[in-house]
Amino acid sequence: MTQPLPTRDTIVDFIEGIFLRRGAESYLGEAVSMAQHMLQAAACAERDGAPAAMVAAALLHDLGHYTNEMPDDVLMEGTNNYHEEAGANFLARFFPAEVVEPIRQHVATKRYLCAVDPAYFQRLSDASVYTLELQGGPMSGAEVAAFRANPYLEACVRVRHWDDEGKDPERAHPPFSHYRPLLASLVTS
Repeated sequence: MTQPLPTRDTIVDFIEGIFLRRGAESYLGEAVSMAQHMLQAAACAERDGAPAAMVAAALLHDLGHYTNEMPDDVLMEGTNNYHEEAGANFLARFFPAEVVEPIRQHVATKRYLCAVDPAYFQRLSDASVYTLELQGGPMSGAEVAAFRANPYLEACVRVRHWDDEGKDPERAHPPFSHYRPLLASLVTS
């Protein structure tokens, strides 16, 4: 059954429905489900005192795995599904750039950090190392220079680190319902 297209009044319900229906699915070779991963990333952002927009970006950064037309496992089969663009493009209708741009850039940020911080690559999970190659590998010098001009660079880096932290099957996190008021407060009019 196809979900009705969300409106500004129903977007939080729509997103929660995705978490409830699809969140238990495996997360690309990680030891956590998709919902655990995104909820853990948001909990890490909250723990660090991040502003609401960054908590929302951490929570929603992988939503594009569900808005893309490709099957969920296509990334592990060797094809980039561009989930960051799919998620950002969908969410841009409802949320401000402060939420959307770190989502749009979270894959590029992984590539950036691998290029500028050799220790960062060592901290990546095996699945993240695998997907890095599908996503273009570490950035070139020219790409790094261009990425540094990104007005959301700091937010992108913080969201990326929370993304990397949200892969612990033992880490506790609040349920999606905890984030409903935060998301509702950020929906653009």
